[in-house]
Amino acid sequence: MCGIAGWIDWEEDLTRQRNIVEAMNETQANRGPDAAGVWLSPRAALAHRRLTVVDPAGGGQPMTRRRGEKEYIITYNGELYNTPELRRELSARGYTFQGHSDTEVLLVSYVEWGPRCVEYLNGIYAFAVWSEADRCLFMARDRLGVKPLFYTRRGSAFIFGSELKSLLAHPAVQPKLGTDGLAEVLIMCPSRSPGHGVFHNILELKPGYCLLYDQNGLQLRRYWALESKPHEDDLETTVTTVRDLFQDAVERQLVADVPVCTLLSGGLDSSAITAFAAESFFRGGMGNLHTWSVDFAENDRYFEASVFQPNSDAPWVRRVSNYLGTVHHPVIIDTPELVDALTVAVRARDLPGMADVDASLYLFSRAVKEEATVALSGECADEVFGGYPWFHRPEVLTEGTFPWMRSLERREQLLAPEVVDWIRPREYVDRRYRETLAEVPHLPGENPREARMRELLYLTLNWFMATLLDRKDRMSMAVGLEVRVPFCDHRLVEYVWNIPWEMKTLGGMAKGILRRALAGILPEEVLHRRKSPYPKTHNPNYLEAVRQQLVEILADTESPLLELINVEAVRAMVSAGQLSFKQPFFGQLMTDAQFFAYLIQLDYWLREYNVQIK
Repeated sequence: MCGIAGWIDWEEDLTRQRNIVEAMNETQANRGPDAAGVWLSPRAALAHRRLTVVDPAGGGQPMTRRRGEKEYIITYNGELYNTPELRRELSARGYTFQGHSDTEVLLVSYVEWGPRCVEYLNGIYAFAVWSEADRCLFMARDRLGVKPLFYTRRGSAFIFGSELKSLLAHPAVQPKLGTDGLAEVLIMCPSRSPGHGVFHNILELKPGYCLLYDQNGLQLRRYWALESKPHEDDLETTVTTVRDLFQDAVERQLVADVPVCTLLSGGLDSSAITAFAAESFFRGGMGNLHTWSVDFAENDRYFEASVFQPNSDAPWVRRVSNYLGTVHHPVIIDTPELVDALTVAVRARDLPGMADVDASLYLFSRAVKEEATVALSGECADEVFGGYPWFHRPEVLTEGTFPWMRSLERREQLLAPEVVDWIRPREYVDRRYRETLAEVPHLPGENPREARMRELLYLTLNWFMATLLDRKDRMSMAVGLEVRVPFCDHRLVEYVWNIPWEMKTLGGMAKGILRRALAGILPEEVLHRRKSPYPKTHNPNYLEAVRQQLVEILADTESPLLELINVEAVRAMVSAGQLSFKQPFFGQLMTDAQFFAYLIQLDYWLREYNVQIK
């Protein structure tokens, strides 16, 4: 993985702006700690930070290629999982290759097929190709949005980058928030509306989209979308297809010239990835697979089961690791470092986010990076197969809002009344909800319950999954760790999308079809373990630490946070001895401690990024 950035300008001579381009590039040094490169011409500047995963000698960027009189230059963040097939196809068309990197294969794919190249790709990617002769920029983002790509237009300049910080390093881009941006931060956060860059006039290229930019303007095109059609396979064929697609995705994503591991929680999803990865390691003579898990100091003492988190991971991790013969590395995070990492997580995300859930992933990734450069993670199975609790609660079917945002009224009460009047939270959430529902590719003739489940799946894929992928990319890439997500293989997602809900929940169980597909591969007790999300700390010292820190912020008359919140309501919440959020205000983990930490992150972000509210 890597970090990319660039600047196209029809008026400025960019050969004289190396300092600005290098400053943009330097902000993403953590994404690519191994090398840096810049390519300049009068109209275009491309920059790249490299994390070396494949072909250390031959994959440097920006990379150039000539065809006749035309020169093409690429800057690319990602990984192609069908590189061998593409190389064979392009070799048959007469192309030769200098190395074995997927970067070279991707660039040659663009030379051969132009913008249609995205239709041939299997992978996670965000890339830009500049055609010097045509004075044309092409950019694309992978189908599920695993890799980020932001852009903005400022006068004659078009500026892009992997992260918001690279755009903000350009002098023409200011950290301003309008009404929508403020609503994103105060109400939608830690999620973001698809395509929204939060800061004024900054956009994110949506998953499955590509973009052409030249002197005639900007053209957006959606090259991939889910297609609803009747599922015609019988049960056994469906089970076999799910298993084969998933196994192929895992094995493709093990390819690297650096150490590879898996992240193991002992749940169904991460255990399935680990099982296929361990088997592939054994067949390939690569020794025992290394696995990693995360937990928190004294969670064994303070853990409390809930409907969202029915049991702790540690015993299940040991069981699966022993069963599969992996070399396991537990990472235990203590409260002081978790609190300290809250602000580090903001700098990694460029936004306030999931509080300690972000911070712990950053610390976990940092520990994994000490021994591995690539990790496979079980993210996205619950979005693809419908595993979250909200898919299985009848009352959610009739609620007209995002099922992971069910404490909006309480959250609104904690905002300053004038801010509520300005951003109109309920109207804003409803607008975003309706916009997404309008995109759902319904299947004609589908019964109302199946149609509603399809809507919930689409909402979850486009919003909740996007939030977790955003979190995973920022926290892992902040330490130069590449995390791959086999459940996001687009072939698997396309197939599972059309499996009827009754078959998805085979045996009356969440993700029942996946459990059946993994029969004989994992122990029975793991196959039937109830879903438990990414862990959080249950240590009361954490709640007290963030409570005290928030008390200090509330007492600071210089805090920019005070203008946005209902100070008295928040102060009362901080002083109360009982839960203010009776259920999580976002997802499954975000309750009082996380809300306090979120406000700490928000205060830090407003100060550190010098955010201007317009």
